[in-house]
Amino acid sequence: MTLSPIKIPVVYPEPDGSPMAESDSNRNYLVYGVESLKIHFQDSEEDVYVSGNLWLCYEQGVSDAVVSPDVFVIFGVDNRPRKSYKVWEEQGKTPDWVLEVTSSSTRHKDEQEKPVTYARMGVSEYFQYDPSGDYLKPALKGRRLTKNGYSTITPKYLENGTIVVPSLVLGLELWLFSNGELRFFNPQRGEFLRTYREERE
Repeated sequence: MTLSPIKIPVVYPEPDGSPMAESDSNRNYLVYGVESLKIHFQDSEEDVYVSGNLWLCYEQGVSDAVVSPDVFVIFGVDNRPRKSYKVWEEQGKTPDWVLEVTSSSTRHKDEQEKPVTYARMGVSEYFQYDPSGDYLKPALKGRRLTKNGYSTITPKYLENGTIVVPSLVLGLELWLFSNGELRFFNPQRGEFLRTYREERE
């Protein structure tokens, strides 16, 4: 008798309803990043998907080939709610831009492991931000993908101590103020991006 191999279905992670543990400052910047970018791209002529803290499965058949970027943007993908993002179900589209909000528990992965993963995925720009300023020097860092891997995006330093890092992918600038606050700036309109609450005020 010939035994056929038993095919065990691959189970990919999905949210279970439990919140991910974040400090107040980290969570605030996750919300700001996702909301402000959603508002910025909502009238875009092309489809733009903005999300964050969502399981992103990048290799079919491998249950642990997943990451959960704090904030990410994908161009050419419709902006609809998802339980998780499976690359092979989205025409192979991976994030074009990623921001990780670094903390003591994530700094090693954010600095050492995730750049390798994101480069393999073809993420064009990878940004890191440390609200506390304790784990990342400088507290805002941008990297751009080249044929040799990621290269650091040269920041501008303003006289008031503000650090400005441009994102070619987003067409925006990330401003880190001397008090540690991070904001997205639209150089074409000369204004900072706002959250839904700020839009209503």
